[in-house]
Amino acid sequence: MVALACGGLAVFGANVAALLPNSVLGGLHQPRLAGTASVESLRSQVASLRDETVLLRRETMLLTSRFAIQEQSGSDITRRVGALEVTLPRVLEGLPNGVAVDRSNLTASVDMPGTTSFDAEGGSVVVRQTPLPALVSPAAATQPLPAPIDTQTAATPVEQTIYGIALGGPVSRADAAGQWNDLSLKIGPLLIGLEPKLGNTDAAGAQRIIAGPIENLSDARVLCERLERVSIACTPTSFSGTELNLL
Repeated sequence: MVALACGGLAVFGANVAALLPNSVLGGLHQPRLAGTASVESLRSQVASLRDETVLLRRETMLLTSRFAIQEQSGSDITRRVGALEVTLPRVLEGLPNGVAVDRSNLTASVDMPGTTSFDAEGGSVVVRQTPLPALVSPAAATQPLPAPIDTQTAATPVEQTIYGIALGGPVSRADAAGQWNDLSLKIGPLLIGLEPKLGNTDAAGAQRIIAGPIENLSDARVLCERLERVSIACTPTSFSGTELNLL
C-alpha cells in the first residue's frame, strides 16, 4: 500500500510540474537568500568580464604601439637637432672673415630709405627702412711672381733600377732554355709578362735565370715569397744579363 501511494504521488507530481509555468519553476530554483545571483547570471557576468578584458588588452597594445611610435619620433627629432647643433658652429667657423651680403638677388630688398607709420592700440608705430650697405670690393692683393725658370738648364736624368727575380739554382747556358720551359709549365701564371735572361747573381760568377722586368723591389719580394711557397728558389736582383734563345 505504501508503495502504491508513493507511486501515485510521483505520477501526480510529474503531471502537476508539467502544468505549472516556467516562471514558477524558476522561482522554486532560486536560492534561499534574497538578492543573491543565480549560477546562470554569474556565468553571464563572467563571460562579459572576459569580453571586456579582451577589449582592454587590445586597447593596451594599441596604446603601447602608439607610445613606441611617439618615442621613436621624439628620438629622431632629438638626433636631428643635435646634428644641427654640431654642424652649424662648424659651418659658421668655416666662413671667411668679412663676408658681405650677397646683393645679386634684390628680392625683398629696400632701394631707398623710407619711413612708415600707422596707428596702433595705445599710440602709433613708426617703421624705418634703410637699404643694406653697399658691397665694398676688397683691394686686390698683390703677390710677387716667382723668378722665371731657366729653360737652358737641362734636367739631370735620374737612373732607375729595373728589378727582376733569379729563379732556381745555377745553370749553364745550354740548359737554361730547358729549365725556363720547365718553370713555365710549373708556374706559368706567375711568370706572365716576364722575360728570361741569363745573368750572374753572385761573386763566384754562377749564372741563373733572371725573369723581369719588375718595377720596384717590393713587387719582386712579394713574387719571390709566392714562388718559395711552391719550393722554387727565388732571389730579388737587378734585371740584367743576356737574353735566352728559346727557339
